[in-house]
Amino acid sequence: MGKSHQAGWISLRGKQWYGYFRETVLDPEADTQRVRKLGIKLGLKSQMTKFEARDALRAEITKRTGQNLGGRVLKDSSVTFEWFVRNRYFPLRKGDWRPDTAVTKMAQIEFDLIDKFGRQPLDSFDKFMLQTHVNHLAERYSQDRVKQARSYLKSIFDEALEQEFLIKDPTRKLKIPKNLRPKDKRVLTWGQLWSVLAMANRRDRLLLALDMTEALRPSELFALRWRSFDGENTLVLTETIYRAKLRPYGKTPGSLTKVHLPDGLAEELRQWKEDGKGEDGKEVSPDAFIFPNADGGFLHVNNYLYRVLKPMAEDLGLEKLNFQILRRTMATQAQKMGSVKDIQAHLRHSRPDTTAHEYMQELPESVQQMVGSVYLMLTKGGEEKIVSDELPQNANNGFETVPVSV
Repeated sequence: MGKSHQAGWISLRGKQWYGYFRETVLDPEADTQRVRKLGIKLGLKSQMTKFEARDALRAEITKRTGQNLGGRVLKDSSVTFEWFVRNRYFPLRKGDWRPDTAVTKMAQIEFDLIDKFGRQPLDSFDKFMLQTHVNHLAERYSQDRVKQARSYLKSIFDEALEQEFLIKDPTRKLKIPKNLRPKDKRVLTWGQLWSVLAMANRRDRLLLALDMTEALRPSELFALRWRSFDGENTLVLTETIYRAKLRPYGKTPGSLTKVHLPDGLAEELRQWKEDGKGEDGKEVSPDAFIFPNADGGFLHVNNYLYRVLKPMAEDLGLEKLNFQILRRTMATQAQKMGSVKDIQAHLRHSRPDTTAHEYMQELPESVQQMVGSVYLMLTKGGEEKIVSDELPQNANNGFETVPVSV
């Protein structure tokens, strides 16, 4: 009996999953090999998913063809990209990812990679196949997504090498395409920021002023409760919101920390809290959100974007307005007010490179001022020049200096 180097296929018949595969057998009468198709009943649809049915078929194939040696998976063409990612890659990586992060990463791998290469045998990949797919992604998606897809591919095949499913890495020379879409790194001017605050109602003006001043992420801003405010000049970040759920941790290890409030902003918060008291004068609960929705719960980021920021941008003639732009704007406008390390601490980034390369943008007027300052420094030395060829030597064999106008 020959070995089967294929994963077979499954079909749903009524309420039952059936699996099929081809088997090469020896015809003793003709002394030749022939291929026959076999069908196997795998189980009820109510008891297993499509992916579980595929795994059951694969296990049955290895069992019938003698390829399952000592409980080990035979590392040949019967191992598909989808099987390896689901059964070998995801189980290992889940331990490195936070639960909500894992959902996002796994969904992207599903959509960008498994949908494309799922049934492809793991040992059949080459550089051309993968590079053309990455190039295709670059034509459709943002550069961050393309870079992530390439990173996932390299990580998956690196793990396949580590587990000895492959002997050669097809992603070793996989490149990031040069035709990536440029990132949207727009920032606002001070005048535009003032216009945004001037148009906002009281709640939104305070919310946006707090966000602009402290460069908060929306996940941090909408999770703020009154217990986070000490009533003086300190705000303590203790929670964030992600996918409509509260979580006791932030995006980076340094995200949840204390932030300083200027006197004026602290006074506005105290007044906002005072105005939130009920008609009976009852104090606001420490667990109450500082900026609640109509039901007293937390605001949802997408709702706020579409109901507040987008209409505001249209009224002000701004092409786009969101929290990412506000955070990038504050990092950019503050570059004359502190060092990169200061701004990194303000934005609570793990690395200064993120602050400098992704958030701080050049300001044309600042560049012009810098060029002017360079010129002034160069011409400042022209007030006193030594013209050695034309000036007589003095008794000390030195040169006489004379003022030269520029």
